Order: sequence, then C-alpha cells, then structure tokens
Amino acid sequence: MVDALGNLFDFVLLPGQAHDLKGVAPLIENVAFGALLADKAFDADWLLAEIDARGACAVIPPKMNRKIQRDHDRHAYKWCHLVENFFAKIKEFRAIATRCEKTACSYAENWRLAATIIASR
Repeated sequence: MVDALGNLFDFVLLPGQAHDLKGVAPLIENVAFGALLADKAFDADWLLAEIDARGACAVIPPKMNRKIQRDHDRHAYKWCHLVENFFAKIKEFRAIATRCEKTACSYAENWRLAATIIASR
C-alpha cells in the first residue's frame, strides 16, 4: 500500500502462491482513507462492500466477467501509476527483485530499508 505521493505506507508478506487480495484486509484495517485505488484483481464484492461501509470511494475497474458492470472513475484511476512507479523503483534493488533473502523477516526488512532510501531521494 502506498500513500497519495507514491511512498510506501505499509505492506504484508504473503506466501508465493497466495493471491494479493488476501493481504488487503490486514492492510486496510484501522486505516482511514477517502479512496482506494486498485487494479482489476481487487474487484471483489466483499472489498467493495467494506470500502462503501467506510464511506470511501472504490476506484477499481470491474472485471470483464462481471454480470453487472459498474462504473469507476477513470480520471482518478490514472493515479494508479504511483503504485506501479513505486514497484519500478523498488525493483532497482537487486536483492528485492530476485528475492535473495532466506527468511521472510530479512526480506521484509530489506523492503523497509529500500522504501526508506527511495523516500529520502
């Protein structure tokens, strides 16, 4: 999860075979936000209901296989490039891009270190 400026806000390490949607619930727990921008992979009814219950706006394009297509703010969705830009910056760090660390703890700390270096640039 990145903030409105594209800096790392928080993250959750998941097993390699787990879908990214499984990490959303712990990430947004106790976090106040006005809008949640995400790609089509995060188009799930439970997530949309959670965002709506908080009074926030879901800027998530609908999947093509939805029976009832819903609208999304295309202009606001263009800001998702901040997330992609952050991942491009983080992949400059070879140990993160190749997942060279042996333990999840050291891998997570490398993420935090790299995010700190990126934010200080």
